[in-house]
Amino acid sequence: MRQAEELDTRLAERLAELRVERGWSLDELARRAAISRSTLSRLERGEISPTAALLNKLCAVYERTMSRLLAEVESEPPQLVRAEAQQVWRDEESGFVRRSVSPPHPGLRGEVVEGILRPGADIVYDAPAVPGLEQHIWALDGTVEITANGHAHTLETGDCLRFRLWGASRFRCPGPDPVRYALLVVLP
Repeated sequence: MRQAEELDTRLAERLAELRVERGWSLDELARRAAISRSTLSRLERGEISPTAALLNKLCAVYERTMSRLLAEVESEPPQLVRAEAQQVWRDEESGFVRRSVSPPHPGLRGEVVEGILRPGADIVYDAPAVPGLEQHIWALDGTVEITANGHAHTLETGDCLRFRLWGASRFRCPGPDPVRYALLVVLP
């Protein structure tokens, strides 16, 4: 089994575990996350891979960052994270590639993520997984439009945007080239 398929399988199992731990039925989770019951069922059985937006909704319901959830399905990360050991997750539908450069680690509140959006990619998150989450977004290559807490910002190569996220957010790559950025996340 390929590494990505193994990660998707462990992710599906963990999402099912989180629902069961709370004593929720699929119907209850569907209501809380505003995701159809059939989609949740297929996701938990590993028949489909979640999109970034769907995974964000589930993270919000389970009060976890996406990185924290993905770290839960990985083995304990070492202090030194070699490039070849960094988990990469792809959402082909939205054009988003996410590399966990410095994954969550017990005792640490911060993490580093590399994001790549293809031209035209537009990802909207309804709410932060953890209200008040501190984010620093550094545009490494290209242009990205970020809306956070109702304020829109355009970042060019080298620009950095920092904020605490309380509301919806949006990441959009206007093109013509892909954008690559570093996202530094600090739990409140």
